[in-house]
Amino acid sequence: MHAAPDPDSDAAPENPAGPSRRQMLPVFGAAALAGVVPALGSASPASAAPAAPAAAAAAARGPRAVYVGGYAGGPGAPAGLAVFRMAGDGRLTPVQEVPGVPNPSWLAVHPRLPVLYAVCEVSTWNGQKGGGVVSYAIDAATGELTRTGDQPVPGVPAHGALDERGDHLVVANYGGGTFAVVPLRADGTPAPVSDTVTVTGTGPDPDRQTGPHPHQVVFDPAYGHVFGADLGTDRVWAWRLDAAAGKLTPNPLPFMQVASGSGTRHLAFHPGGRFVYVVNELTSSVTAFTYDAERGTFRWLQTLGTLPRGFTGESYCAEVAVHPDGRTVYVSNRGHDSIARFAVGADGRLDLRETTSTGGAWPRHFALAPGGDVLLVANQNSDDVVSFRVTRSGALRRTGATTAAPSPACVAFGGALP
Repeated sequence: MHAAPDPDSDAAPENPAGPSRRQMLPVFGAAALAGVVPALGSASPASAAPAAPAAAAAAARGPRAVYVGGYAGGPGAPAGLAVFRMAGDGRLTPVQEVPGVPNPSWLAVHPRLPVLYAVCEVSTWNGQKGGGVVSYAIDAATGELTRTGDQPVPGVPAHGALDERGDHLVVANYGGGTFAVVPLRADGTPAPVSDTVTVTGTGPDPDRQTGPHPHQVVFDPAYGHVFGADLGTDRVWAWRLDAAAGKLTPNPLPFMQVASGSGTRHLAFHPGGRFVYVVNELTSSVTAFTYDAERGTFRWLQTLGTLPRGFTGESYCAEVAVHPDGRTVYVSNRGHDSIARFAVGADGRLDLRETTSTGGAWPRHFALAPGGDVLLVANQNSDDVVSFRVTRSGALRRTGATTAAPSPACVAFGGALP
């Protein structure tokens, strides 16, 4: 159900139905700029301390490296990985196109080293069945990338997550139904896979759930447990990472079951560690859980839709994120082509406040800048990245910046630049 609008809301539903297949543009580059939308009013109820004003945070933050990966980079195709310099107002300036990496659909930055990882969503890697993980050294002055290593991984990978120290990269393989552990050397380059876990099960959707389809892997805020969202089985699998052995050890409760047919895709933890939010692709819904960090288990709180009342077109959820201040949860809707904004109550429950057009088609991914004052949306089927300013209330307002990128699938923030 769509909640009554709050005083901040001025965004109406737009783009009622978008494309459903990947498209590509031949080059990265800067696109035309639109007007700037005014700021909003008061903050939403929340369970964390108030954030600093967005404009002040943006001015203080300065330039930062931004990395965009997408469904390109194969033979004869445009580069699928690119580096941008983001100004304090969220505008992106192209810095580098990185050739020779096919379908880098997920990116992750090492927590200690100047290294970027690209998870390549392909079924053949260096002539062998499976996908690949590539490491890049990051130039601290420019953000530019230099390839340093790669390793094959089983199946067709879709996502990866780094442990607390950056000693391991855990990869979710959508094709093949596996999760793999990739040890990382002292210089950050990937070593051969040390563990592969195969999951099993089905769901009721005959087109999407005939077998497991791991779509994401994520560590909890304390790095005590690692979880895998599985679209094919409507489950969130749970393990501990044995860092010494480089292996995943199942929890006593090996998975959490989400509603049948929901298509569990991604999850995000509240920064306080008490709550976790699971986005469901096939039912366009988000489920709130309380989180027991000691046992690594979820307890259901609430499930609610991500689309405005009355919308009847085709749409599928994709990404979910929690603002650093803990007051807001965001979910992207592909088809409705919007970001749904939810206020977070003190008990972890959500209240849908508004849906804001992404200014493009098929928002596969979005990411919040480290300060939480800028949100970048990767619109896969309109081949662009659109920048939003985040107001004090968590509402999104267009900055006027749109940057071309071929079939973008992931946005990752790097370090501050001089």
